[in-house]
Amino acid sequence: MQKVFEELTSAFRKHGGVLEEEHYQRIVTKHSTLLEDAETIFILLQASGYPIQQESNRYKLQTCFTEHTQQRYCVIDIETNGSKPGTSQVIEIGALMIKNGTIIDRFETFVECAFLPEYITKITGIEPTDLIGAPSRREALIALRHFMSDAVFVAHNASFDYSFLNASFERVGLGNIGNPTLCTIELAKRTFESERYGLAYLIDLLEIERATHHRAFSDAVCAAKVMEKSLQTLPQYIKSTDELLQFSVSSKKERRVKKEDKS
Repeated sequence: MQKVFEELTSAFRKHGGVLEEEHYQRIVTKHSTLLEDAETIFILLQASGYPIQQESNRYKLQTCFTEHTQQRYCVIDIETNGSKPGTSQVIEIGALMIKNGTIIDRFETFVECAFLPEYITKITGIEPTDLIGAPSRREALIALRHFMSDAVFVAHNASFDYSFLNASFERVGLGNIGNPTLCTIELAKRTFESERYGLAYLIDLLEIERATHHRAFSDAVCAAKVMEKSLQTLPQYIKSTDELLQFSVSSKKERRVKKEDKS
């Protein structure tokens, strides 16, 4: 499904966020199988968190039409018992749902795990006993899938959290994550000056209060504060969520051209 997400997003951006049915069908048919026709893929896209809507014979990418201030952002952090999803697993998930600068929901859970290296306990403070009786990986990830819905997936160093969770989702039969992704490191680099952009450094720089170090929900809250700082200094020409997402990965040249076009 990852290629479907990428091709559809590229096509939506080229056509103002709207695709006629024929164009949509042409893209998804390339990736369909005997068991997955275009209609089934549409259902899977929505189930994966990809923000697509159908209106009559047209399809819309919601992030192109949602003001970034009105967008729902799911800010996530995870703790794991290793760095590689193929041989490791999530042991704690923390997430908060934000809209218009306000926390509207929260999600926090340990995840059952039979093996917890001592060095992970030293880093996180999580003990093996904390994970006994916790939801299984599948149960925790299903709950997270429902919590995320089609919100923007936000994390500090999002490539790690996204790739680890995406692999975890696939391992338990939940498919890929289709939610649009926003990295608070990348956004911070484009909105305010700092010598470093690691979370610990930005916490000190921005004087963010932190409950605990290297715990999922606490770090998710801190990442949300970093995002809040970035949104306060965002260029005024950025209106929609999709413009924000593209800005967060843009080069200096692209940002300069965009600013000149809007002035």
